[in-house]
Amino acid sequence: MEGDDGDFPPDPSEPSHSQRGSVASSVTRAQDLLVYLASDSAVHLTLEGLGCMNAQELGRNVREALNIPNSAVDVFAFWFCSPLLDLQLKPKHLPYKLCRQWQDLLYRFTEAPAEDISQDEPCLLFKRNVFYSRSKELQIEDEGVLRLLYDEAKLNILEGRYPCDPEHWLKLGALSCAIELGTGLDDQALTAAVREKKLSSFLPAHAALGGGGFLSTLRGRGGRNAEMEQNLVKEYRSVCSSAATGSNQEPIALLRQYLGSCHTLPYYGCAFFMGEIDKPAQGLLHRGGRKAVSVGISLEGVYVMDVKEKHVLLGLKFSELSWDHSYPETEGDSHILWLEFDGEEAGVPVNKLLKIYSKQAELMSGLIEFCVELRSVGESAATGTDGEVTPSQEPTGQETNEKTRERRQGKLRRQSSVVCSRVHSLNTISYVDDGKEIKRLKPKRAASFFTRQAQPPTYSAVQVTESLEQG
Repeated sequence: MEGDDGDFPPDPSEPSHSQRGSVASSVTRAQDLLVYLASDSAVHLTLEGLGCMNAQELGRNVREALNIPNSAVDVFAFWFCSPLLDLQLKPKHLPYKLCRQWQDLLYRFTEAPAEDISQDEPCLLFKRNVFYSRSKELQIEDEGVLRLLYDEAKLNILEGRYPCDPEHWLKLGALSCAIELGTGLDDQALTAAVREKKLSSFLPAHAALGGGGFLSTLRGRGGRNAEMEQNLVKEYRSVCSSAATGSNQEPIALLRQYLGSCHTLPYYGCAFFMGEIDKPAQGLLHRGGRKAVSVGISLEGVYVMDVKEKHVLLGLKFSELSWDHSYPETEGDSHILWLEFDGEEAGVPVNKLLKIYSKQAELMSGLIEFCVELRSVGESAATGTDGEVTPSQEPTGQETNEKTRERRQGKLRRQSSVVCSRVHSLNTISYVDDGKEIKRLKPKRAASFFTRQAQPPTYSAVQVTESLEQG
């Protein structure tokens, strides 16, 4: 993604979805261009000089075609997306040029076989800018902009990119029904409309289709769907009854309600990367292996999610982690993104290291660094200082205890939630910082990664050495 100041093949830029089209091949003559939206519709443009047109110039044409006001110029960005890789373009990037370099990018940032790379073709999407803050999004009043954001958020919910609990995705499904079907349907009419559009148009695929298993097979898909429909109808009635008060029935209010509910998910607005982590050793033979994960990075933090189970494995704000990226040293080694964070082992506070294997580790590291810099600049501007905490801003002991108690109570309440971190299920390297080894590693520590942050750093950088081994 846009994590650094480099350009693509010698230097990377940055980060969803299907093979639908490509940028045309002519550089000088007028030509047609399709820019896709999250709703799977497309903006059809006929442009001259596409070969030398950068993303900023192209954005003006798309915003004009979609009647997006100038006040929303920073809300969206261009992305190149395919089943193998998602990359967000910088304003200065030339979409035509990057499209022609797509195979080079796939070789650099994916493990895909050569045959898949040769057949892969990106499509150009107009999607939410990963660097656009949620606080600014809450101030948007244009219905067209809100609907574009809604379409993208809904797609991420349905595809499982945004894991959420049943009561959450059920409410979001009911809001989708109200937005797309209206708020005046009775139970019978709503059930018929949902069946016509299919349940998977409103609820996540893994929920609408069921999780499988012996008991699920006995009940049958028809029984599961009927139960889901009943629950959706009940939640729809609740949404409509609350919308009937005041002006909440207006489309803008419903769109805001949907997006506001998505904002409670910590990984809303993330750019996503694919990777793998080590599984904990199991059985008598202590066999491990690796697990596929999705790594979401936003202005808020880093979130590691189980691709198969659709739940969060680890969620960290930037103030809670240090990170590093290591390159392969020998043939067969992997690019690794290292995440360091606080943990506990047998009641003893320890530092934990999580290894994420991915050829996109370089992109992830660059994006984390860029987000940390943006947050540091924003916090300094907000406080009018260089990020130092004044005595009046420091929490008192009582406030600290209350906040700690609230966090612990919240953690207990959320233990079964898909949003809750599952650190116990991770295969991490653990150590304490006084030199006493908990497992078989005490990594070297050097200068801080967080010299640009407003708050004093919790960790120092992790220097990866050959002595690192999995504990």
